[in-house]
Amino acid sequence: MVTLKHLAEQLNVSVSTVSKALHDSQEISADTIKRTKELAKILNYQPNKVALSLKNNKTKTLGVIVPNILNHFFAKVLLGIEKEATKKGYDIIICNSNESFDKELQSIDVLGNGSVDGFIMSIAEETQIRDENNHINKILKQNLPVVLFDRVSDKIQCDKVIIDDFEASYKATQHLLSEGRKHIVLLSNIEELSVGKLRVNGYLKAISEAKSYTNKPQVIYINNNEIETQVNQLFQQYNDIDGVLSIDNTSGVVALHKALKNGYKIPEDLSIIGFSDENILPFTDPKLSTVSQHALDIGSTSVTMLINRIENGNQNQHLTKHINTTLELRGTTK
Repeated sequence: MVTLKHLAEQLNVSVSTVSKALHDSQEISADTIKRTKELAKILNYQPNKVALSLKNNKTKTLGVIVPNILNHFFAKVLLGIEKEATKKGYDIIICNSNESFDKELQSIDVLGNGSVDGFIMSIAEETQIRDENNHINKILKQNLPVVLFDRVSDKIQCDKVIIDDFEASYKATQHLLSEGRKHIVLLSNIEELSVGKLRVNGYLKAISEAKSYTNKPQVIYINNNEIETQVNQLFQQYNDIDGVLSIDNTSGVVALHKALKNGYKIPEDLSIIGFSDENILPFTDPKLSTVSQHALDIGSTSVTMLINRIENGNQNQHLTKHINTTLELRGTTK
């Protein structure tokens, strides 16, 4: 492997001069910088990251833990994280907790032992159900910064990147009400998650404020393994449903398919709004109206906040950054 010493010997300069030249130091002449970089390129010189991390006490690596790497929302957040980290000269190590507390804990233990400079995380479903936070607070006490995104906890004092889940659901419900819908049902398979509870509350608030709305709010919690059966039974049981708000990643698409199968004209008889992203749009006809969470922005903002915390020290004040959502109205709404 080519080292700084090899470059220095061939250029007949000191190792210190080579190092400074590679970093464009003003102490080194333009000619020496040019010759050094040209030789480094020819010999395919690569900095020794292990040596650099020992010298600087930094790995230039970020640990990223997501609950479900196959979920399109988290996949897009990861894309935003990777792009921004690369732009800023950092590598990332990705772990998939698979919604498991034990797997999340294991990932933190492995990466928190000197492999990364900080963490970007979205909390696993089991972790939220068990209301566990000691494992994350432990690494914060070790001066390893953490940025939580999407699924967060008020019991963890760190930087956070979130959308206003309450407001997003509230505005989506308001739109359905503005169309004159009289029986609006909320579908959810994320009732145990913090984001799911906020979205339900936004729906309930909008319904409670609608003076002309006479039906009671109706929240249907569905099982992922029986989602098609449960949604189909819903349409067969209530033939007056004219609005559906799906607050998870899949039930909006299922609702559209089952509504069409049961003879609904969309959006004349029934309007549907989901929280799904554009990955599902090519496969629905009509195109599904959705709440866009801007996952790429969530990822890039998380990286910016974490690197700022890493490079500028642990300031006492923790920040919460809100990423604005957009209600994308398409073919399933008027």
